[in-house]
Amino acid sequence: MKAVVQRVTRASVTVGGEQISAIGRGICVLLGISLEDTQKEVEHMVRKILNLRVFEDESGKHWSKSVMDKQYEVLCISQFTLQCVLKGNKPDFHLAMPTEQAESFYNSFLEQLRKTYRPELIKDGKFGAYMQVHIQNDGPVTIELESPALGAATSDPKQCIIIGWNWILKNS
Repeated sequence: MKAVVQRVTRASVTVGGEQISAIGRGICVLLGISLEDTQKEVEHMVRKILNLRVFEDESGKHWSKSVMDKQYEVLCISQFTLQCVLKGNKPDFHLAMPTEQAESFYNSFLEQLRKTYRPELIKDGKFGAYMQVHIQNDGPVTIELESPALGAATSDPKQCIIIGWNWILKNS
């Protein structure tokens, strides 16, 4: 499972010209589900996403508070294209969970988010729809999360590549 988490001042989703979901301050999560994902990956990603410290505290200290600490909103969008593998210049999505399975899996992910946090603060797009996602990135802060590979060694669980304000976290 892969997630791209962006700290936002606001974000919204439009389908067919109609806005179906919107949030104010919080995080926007683009979620890619792979063929191999299980409930274990759901629990790992929910915990990481909701506890990711991308906000400042009351004294202005950066990277101190999570979306839950601040009681901010979460907009979650299913995005199978995160499971892309390039074959030359052509994207291939054979690693993505098929639509028939992915929809119920995605719904269980949303359910776990809502169960762990405040359900009224969790918003989402429309699974399988062609969407326009409007994100006003704050910082910019963009973090990529990836669930640990099955059977992978976790010798460095906090491996991190820092690129300005944009962080890419692997296996954390």
